[in-house]
Amino acid sequence: MSASQPPPHTDVPTLLVKIFGKDRPGITAGLFDTLAAYGVDVVDIEQVVSRGRLVLCALVTAPSVGGTTEGDLRATVHSWADSLKLQAEIISGTGDNRPRGSGRSLVTVLGHPLTAESTAAIAATIADVGGNIDRIFRLAKYPVTAVEFAVSGVQTEPLRTALAIEAAEIGVDVAVVSAGLHRRAQRLVVMDVDSTLIQDEVIELFAAHAGCEAEVAAVTAAAMRGELDFEQSLHARVALLEGLDASVVDKVRAEVRLTPGARTLIRTLKRLGYQVGVVSGGFTQVTDDLKERLGLDFASANTLEIVEGKLTGRVVGEIVDRAGKARLLRRFAAEAGVPLAQTVAIGDGANDLDMLNAAGLGVAFNAKPVVRKAAHTAVNVPFLDTVLYLLGITREEVEAADDGTGEH
Repeated sequence: MSASQPPPHTDVPTLLVKIFGKDRPGITAGLFDTLAAYGVDVVDIEQVVSRGRLVLCALVTAPSVGGTTEGDLRATVHSWADSLKLQAEIISGTGDNRPRGSGRSLVTVLGHPLTAESTAAIAATIADVGGNIDRIFRLAKYPVTAVEFAVSGVQTEPLRTALAIEAAEIGVDVAVVSAGLHRRAQRLVVMDVDSTLIQDEVIELFAAHAGCEAEVAAVTAAAMRGELDFEQSLHARVALLEGLDASVVDKVRAEVRLTPGARTLIRTLKRLGYQVGVVSGGFTQVTDDLKERLGLDFASANTLEIVEGKLTGRVVGEIVDRAGKARLLRRFAAEAGVPLAQTVAIGDGANDLDMLNAAGLGVAFNAKPVVRKAAHTAVNVPFLDTVLYLLGITREEVEAADDGTGEH
């Protein structure tokens, strides 16, 4: 069929056959065996199972076998359903489903828990901007509830804007992306390290060994809020580490705590063919170790200068700051052969903003308010692997990719 020809079944009589009841193996096969006797064509099929209850819908053409009528088909389907203690409903009509409106988006909603009130608010907002919900699918039931809405009739950007405002008010996490093949083609994920991939701020771990943890933490917090220039704050904090013995590096590496779900996120992405990298305003003395331990493809950070076995209180080489993180995202994407529009960036601080905005999907992970407001979407639960659901990856797929050591 050429693109200029109308689709089949546009104006022909059709029957919507709906089957309800307790799910068990063989129902779908049995229904279509029953329908086969009437020579019908299958136009559409939908099947949902919820708490063991089946809803099976089949849109088929009218009977075409000589001598049979729609009444015969109805009687046979009802008899078959009764024999299995199922309910059947058959509705006559014409043609296929109405065409979907222009604009295709996928809306992922994360709740911990996901309440009826918040679901109603999301659905109402979609309707208010002219969107229609075509399909809803649950991606995960733990550690959060994640559901995906397929929406048509409204462009992605206005839908994202409206839902971001509503999500902030009702306290759920919502991601909106354009539907299409590119969604599964996102092949590079780059994330911040401190307070994203790991639970710690690495410079504060070093500072604890130098006895200046409180002073460094105060400067770090101000920088992450965007109140201080990152490069100036970096030099000021690193200067406080002058004289520390280089052996402290091994101690800090041992103290680093991965964020819950970090290993699952990376392991699943790698098994699905993604490339994964980290960029950090922290230090290569830690990120190089993480790259090796976690099997990352890319890693870049600042480097503490060590001379004669002591930290000098200086950094050497290119500074990884806010602009540097975005620059590295672009560099990693070029090296990976991935278009920038098919990258995902994850971060929590103000110095991640350029990177989040440059990526095809920027995710603010348990982030500062200024970052949540500016990013494409926000995740506010403490599990890093929930980012997988924003990519349309289900919990079942995560478990199938797991090596058996899972984290949840």
